[in-house]
Amino acid sequence: MYDALKSAALSILRPFVRYLITQGWTYGALAELLKFVYVGEVIALDERDGKPTPTDSRVSLLSGIHRKEVRRLREELQAGSGQIALRHGANMSAQVVAAWVACAAYRDAQGEPRTLPLRAADPLPSFESLVRLVKADMRPRTVLDELLHAGVVELQDDAVRLARGGYVSDLPEDRLAFMGAHIGDHLRATVHNLEGRAPYLEQSVYFDDLPATVVDGVRDDLRHLGEQVLQDAYQRIARAEQADRAAQSAGQPDGDGQAGDGHAKAQHASRNRLRLGVYYYEESAPPSRQNGGVQ
Repeated sequence: MYDALKSAALSILRPFVRYLITQGWTYGALAELLKFVYVGEVIALDERDGKPTPTDSRVSLLSGIHRKEVRRLREELQAGSGQIALRHGANMSAQVVAAWVACAAYRDAQGEPRTLPLRAADPLPSFESLVRLVKADMRPRTVLDELLHAGVVELQDDAVRLARGGYVSDLPEDRLAFMGAHIGDHLRATVHNLEGRAPYLEQSVYFDDLPATVVDGVRDDLRHLGEQVLQDAYQRIARAEQADRAAQSAGQPDGDGQAGDGHAKAQHASRNRLRLGVYYYEESAPPSRQNGGVQ
């Protein structure tokens, strides 16, 4: 088990450490960060299991970090989690583009995103109505400026055309925040499955020994297929959320103060988040006996 875990850890760390080296991060900087993570995760695991807040000695025992360091790191944790949230403008812009690509009202007869007027009388689709659809707490013009700056849309007179099917910020900080969120959730799903709990979807199709011409021929098709999966997922979730809101509205208190049952209220007291991701990677590789599979 140790060798298998070591091999998995190396596979995960190598591409990230390679990138850190290009950014001037030394081993010492990453080692200091890992201390912070170890202390935080020991505390989080005890909280998850319903145990009392661990003492510095327990954290030191489980993490291998000296007690004096544990005390310092706990103070840093209390001051802030170290989590860098995605910039609000980038988050809203990504949601607007996702809705534009996925929602039927904003696609033409061929299924392509419409060129939208900046504003139009309801119920005609417009860029302003699209921003309202995702409940963006930002002015439509602010969202438009963000998308223009990132090169995601083009403004022609008073019409907005989607130039790319996905929002990618041009700011390195935004890209790193996206990376952390995506890879973090991918690893959480994998660890969840390793712990033997009800499995999350976490599979891939892989081929180890394909001619380069075959890869060249399917690359664009695979990208389109991945985009279609994500668009379909967005539509399904949007429809389910709309149905849920309608059901909740039907159960709201009427004039005499009556409301739906307590079970329904309790059911909607909590909120969940989800992420469905698709990724693609290729590189040159030596011939292998094993050509492909699904895992």
